[in-house]
Amino acid sequence: QVQLVESGGGLVQAGGSLRLSCAASGHTFSSYHMGWFRQAPGKEREFVASISRSGGITYYTDSVKGRFTISRDNAKNTVSLQMNSLKPEDTAVYYCAAGYGSVNPPSSWGQGTQVTVSS
Repeated sequence: QVQLVESGGGLVQAGGSLRLSCAASGHTFSSYHMGWFRQAPGKEREFVASISRSGGITYYTDSVKGRFTISRDNAKNTVSLQMNSLKPEDTAVYYCAAGYGSVNPPSSWGQGTQVTVSS
């Protein structure tokens, strides 16, 4: 099973940008579909974005399309989420996820990183 560690969260003003990174170890990274989920206070965890094993196919939830970009580097065993034009409603704990057949639902989760967007 792959181990995942996120970094890059923080506090940003509305309209600003953050880049989240996730480092993977313990298994063949390129064998996994990767994704990002988020959970806001009092809400269920929700899918944000995913990327295929080769990086050629990406999916986004409607609320982040055009603002967020997921990417991966199989040589460095990392997946990133570039978040632009952030809104207060993007405030949540963001989780990196990995799945062998599919990333939703995933087989592995990171510990999460907090993103707070102030208005």
